[in-house]
Amino acid sequence: MTERLRPLPPEDWTDAQRAAAQDIVDGPRGGLYGPFIPLLRSPELMGHAQRLGEYLRYRSAIGTRLSELAILVTAREWDQQVEWAIHAPIALQVGITQDVIDAIARRERPAALLVDEGVVYDFCIELQRARRVSDRVYGDALALFGEQGVVDLMGVNGYYTFLAMVMNTARTAAPPSSAAPLPD
Repeated sequence: MTERLRPLPPEDWTDAQRAAAQDIVDGPRGGLYGPFIPLLRSPELMGHAQRLGEYLRYRSAIGTRLSELAILVTAREWDQQVEWAIHAPIALQVGITQDVIDAIARRERPAALLVDEGVVYDFCIELQRARRVSDRVYGDALALFGEQGVVDLMGVNGYYTFLAMVMNTARTAAPPSSAAPLPD
């Protein structure tokens, strides 16, 4: 499939696009890639999305390891190859085991989840598939993470769903990755 919203040549950027791109390059991401390629067409939206994502990815109340797990579940549920290519290696680096990553790729509940990982996995699967979360799973998440953590976990799911919608529509190409692509 052909990419619909390919990278724009920097010489064609508007002042607003240039400023929004520079904010991303100067931030913790260090470069303009993935969802920010199509989002550059709407620099104000891109700026707001970038700030939300920066919080959820780097400073959320559930921490990086569990945020990365939630990102992988969301990427798998949306068949999002770009997010998978970017985040599967990061998840491995921050402590999510390869067995867990592989099970998520196969759409299976991983057998060897830590307690907090199991709560995040169940929460994300229910939210992504049923579009709601049961009282039991909500209670488990609330007990472990508190209200801010639950809200941040909802935020990770929503933000990465938004990015998946953008890239699936734009047909954004996955970058080279040490992670195997998601199976069909």
